[in-house]
Amino acid sequence: MEIPANIGALSALVTDFGLRLIVAAVIFFVGRFAAQMFTKLAKRLMARADVEDTLQQFLGNLLYALLLTFVIIATISQLGVQTTSLIAVLGAAGLAVGLALQGSLSNFAAGVLLVAFRPYRVGDYIDGGGVSGTVHDMQIFTTVLRSPDNKTVIVPNSQMMNGNIVNYSANDTRRVDLVAGCGYSDDLDKVRAILEEIVAGEERVLEDPGPTIAVSELGDSSVNFIVRPWAKTSDYWPVYFALTEQIKKRFDEEGISIPFPQRDVHLYQHDAD
Repeated sequence: MEIPANIGALSALVTDFGLRLIVAAVIFFVGRFAAQMFTKLAKRLMARADVEDTLQQFLGNLLYALLLTFVIIATISQLGVQTTSLIAVLGAAGLAVGLALQGSLSNFAAGVLLVAFRPYRVGDYIDGGGVSGTVHDMQIFTTVLRSPDNKTVIVPNSQMMNGNIVNYSANDTRRVDLVAGCGYSDDLDKVRAILEEIVAGEERVLEDPGPTIAVSELGDSSVNFIVRPWAKTSDYWPVYFALTEQIKKRFDEEGISIPFPQRDVHLYQHDAD
């Protein structure tokens, strides 16, 4: 029995489509598996490079989404669908989304740079983005700070990158800067000896590098000494407060005056004539 030509053509078409469908399925499943394996490998490499966990997760998901997009396009192309127009539509949509999220993308790029160069870490006390505080969390788009009075301050990463960053916790030691004033009638050698004794008596002050104690200024009403010992970064404020208190107490005990701004007023009396 002879098969009609149209049925034969339909059979050939179904067979061809079936083969394309099988190949497309193979491309999709194999491509998805390869994308997963490549993403896991990339995460392992980032973990070895000590990249932050949040950034690892985000970059891994982004990489997987891009690879899966290529796999889907290849699968659709295998089925005979023209992907040129689809790619153009996806490109236009991506451009529109990029323009709409321009600020977020700049924060993301700044977050990547902050994680890569690490000007600060979680737990550091910094000045950045116009605020001061301890770094509580570093996220992809923002940095979360805790102020000294326990306020939570959320700063966009782009704002952090566009300004100066002062990291007070970056080094193990810090110099404590104090100014102690005495009167012009006081014995400068005695004042220096008292200051040296006060600094030497503070056990949290480091011996190396040694402290600097010297006359720095002849002020309007006082002779000012700079007192600059070194301490561990964690001991900065305890040493600062302790030395300030000890200087006041010792000056009072030794009769050293601590001048304060004052003004002399002269009154002139004229006769009524």
